[in-house]
Amino acid sequence: MKIQNYINGNFHDPVDQQWLDNYNPSNGTVYGQIPNSSKADVDNAYIAAKSAFPSWSQTTLEERSRILIKISELLESHLQRFAEAESKDNGKPIALAKSIDIPRAASNFRFFGNAITQFASESHESVGQQAINYTLRQPIGVVGCISPWNLPLYLFTWKIAPALATGNCVVAKPSEVTPMTAYLLGEICNEAGLPKGVLNIVHGLGTTTGQAIIEHPDIKAISFTGGTATGAHIARTAAPMFKKLSLELGGKNPNIIFADCDYEDMLNTTVRSSFANQGQICLCGSRIFVEATIYEQFKSDFISKVKQLKVGHPSEAHTDIGALVSKPHLEKVKSYIDIAKSENGDVLCGGEEVKVQGFENGYYLEPTVIEVKDDTCRVNQEEIFGPVVTIMPFADEDDVLQMANRVKYGLSATLWTNDLKRTMRMSHQLQAGIVWVNTWMMRDLRTPFGGVKASGVGREGGFEALRFFTEAKNVCIKY
Repeated sequence: MKIQNYINGNFHDPVDQQWLDNYNPSNGTVYGQIPNSSKADVDNAYIAAKSAFPSWSQTTLEERSRILIKISELLESHLQRFAEAESKDNGKPIALAKSIDIPRAASNFRFFGNAITQFASESHESVGQQAINYTLRQPIGVVGCISPWNLPLYLFTWKIAPALATGNCVVAKPSEVTPMTAYLLGEICNEAGLPKGVLNIVHGLGTTTGQAIIEHPDIKAISFTGGTATGAHIARTAAPMFKKLSLELGGKNPNIIFADCDYEDMLNTTVRSSFANQGQICLCGSRIFVEATIYEQFKSDFISKVKQLKVGHPSEAHTDIGALVSKPHLEKVKSYIDIAKSENGDVLCGGEEVKVQGFENGYYLEPTVIEVKDDTCRVNQEEIFGPVVTIMPFADEDDVLQMANRVKYGLSATLWTNDLKRTMRMSHQLQAGIVWVNTWMMRDLRTPFGGVKASGVGREGGFEALRFFTEAKNVCIKY
């Protein structure tokens, strides 16, 4: 199967007729090809977007809202088809794609379709000066959206929906590793009546297609989710061009467990926050710190539950851990298990590849728990992005705060305690853009999303996203 670029409302082969193989992670076979788009393809996408911008930017809020909500409804009506495509492309359990990924993608369009009708600007009366100031929020123009492979449609639409809602036109690139649902989205957009050229989707490598987007002199903003090293490269490229940037990057998130927590709730949630989506979520709690008084009990109970997780084919209803996204990524994750051993880490469970019957060439790995002695070791400092977590005890608040903050990342943190004063103290001191207390991954689309330090620049979500995709203009009128 060959998929095509979606440009100006139609599907096109790449200009240079260059293609990339698309692998099914569950069995390690090539099941299709995608465009390896060049600068010429990005230029064509930009031309289509530029042509569509004057009309789309002047479309009423109600009409934009109607189209986005229609896209949401169509995604929901095609839930099974999209979930199957996402699972096949990414390796995640189909149950996860059906219950989380595709519904959330639909929610993104519905949320921002409604949010744009409530988005208000500011006015200020200058008393004594006989003047009034008001702020216009105007669309930027043509913007670039580049999304990762771990939550393919979920994060793709997280960028596209607010960009379209605010009247921009988009040149978007999904990950070349997981392109299928982005391709299918083009069909949905046509069915929903999205005007031609408003959304354009080009497939290809980050080093070519992605680079052409970030280098394009007239694409005025870039919203990127992915690795920190790539984010740094984008920042270096875009800064001299004065582009607006939103960068949601890596994480090495602490999961901090105090003895006074609701133990069973904590235990069950920690298994999920460690290994959901094969640990391939930037918000996973990959560093688990446990108060010393309950450490041994936690270690025993946690390992017992982790060993019960079923590694299997993504289509099987009872699969907990599906396939990792690619062979190179599997090898990378395995290399960190070897590093842990060389650093005197103790692999308490997991650590080995799994051969699923009938799918022996798939990219499967046991969920892995590593006990570390030093919080500064590499497996405790570097983002692994797989089904691997570290655990270690801590003595008190000061001890664990130092360890939690002693990484270059600052995306999220999870805190388990029933002490309100401790909750307030630590929430203020944890260096993270998101702090969950007695829960994990509880999301409200109105809230700001993003990290500090090497985890990114800017915020997505809610009105923060609508502000990013608009330019503020102050108008002062003397009366």
